[in-house]
Amino acid sequence: MRKVLLCTAAGALALAIGCGKSSQAPTSPSSAAGGDASAAADGSTLKATAPTPVSPINGTQPDALVLVATKSQGKYAELALSYQFQIRSGSTVVFDSQVVAGSVSGDQVQYTASAALTADATYTWRARAAYQGAFGPWSSDATFKAPAGGYIRGSELFDPLTSGRTVGQLVGGATLTANGVYLPEHTSHVTYVLQQTLTAGEFSMMITGINPSQMRGAKSKAFSMQEGFGDITTNDYRATIDLRGRAYPSPGQVRFRFITGDAGDRVFDGPPVNTGWDPNKWYFWRFSWQTGQAVLEVRENDENGPTKLRISTGTGSHDYRPTPHVLHLGQPIGRGGDDDATVTGITIKDVWASANPRPKFPN
Repeated sequence: MRKVLLCTAAGALALAIGCGKSSQAPTSPSSAAGGDASAAADGSTLKATAPTPVSPINGTQPDALVLVATKSQGKYAELALSYQFQIRSGSTVVFDSQVVAGSVSGDQVQYTASAALTADATYTWRARAAYQGAFGPWSSDATFKAPAGGYIRGSELFDPLTSGRTVGQLVGGATLTANGVYLPEHTSHVTYVLQQTLTAGEFSMMITGINPSQMRGAKSKAFSMQEGFGDITTNDYRATIDLRGRAYPSPGQVRFRFITGDAGDRVFDGPPVNTGWDPNKWYFWRFSWQTGQAVLEVRENDENGPTKLRISTGTGSHDYRPTPHVLHLGQPIGRGGDDDATVTGITIKDVWASANPRPKFPN
């Protein structure tokens, strides 16, 4: 007896998608082929051409992680296709966009990946078309080196500061070194402007060179945040992390002030902590906030090291929502003058600000 396979469909969709396709998005060609009898030999379930990587390719190193490929074409009909982009380290997927519309220009499609990759490391990327749960064949792999610097994307900041580059603005003698950015003077700071306000999340970094007997100033600041570029002392969305200098009665003391929308009424202070410091040791600093609470923690060596201090305070019911949201390593000079500005002589690296978990840094 002859077995006859019949497929019925309506219009262009029947011509574009094989019969009996799975609604489950396959993560790789092999899994698609094994789980769907109608899949092609390459695992695809959508009758469309594979995209061709355009940029980055051939091991180039882009300044920003924008993936560009030619558009796929339906083999039998013109379809409004979506796309999936993957970045891999060897055979391990380290970033997957899932199905996205992508930004289309002419015969190309592009996607800006929000992946936190190891700076200067080599990766591959690929793309494929998608339509109503069906997937076309993957493109060939394209090789690239991860950007050496960091990025500001929406309300997220990633800046290793050890590659000779920064996505911030260096001010007042702030100097990039192989170990991070060195802040020699009260005027020295690095400024970042987020594209969107981070209403809840963390601002974290590694700091070394903390030597209270040598740090000039009194109410000096390790890092800070504010709304816009006015005087930070009176700013309605001030967040200042104090590391007191040698002119203060308790050099090396740590405390913070957090203002959530009104410098007159919504002022919240973390309790002071007096502690000793090793100028040759790295310390991990994290200031985190959400509506109702702010927390500062410091750990020795790295983010998983022993806890040196942890202080917190309640912050009421008003959201922290500066617009624009401006962050600083150190602090610009405000009404309080030099003694209230940047801690002198520290070096900072591996800067992160986001509502997402802190990623791996290249060091």
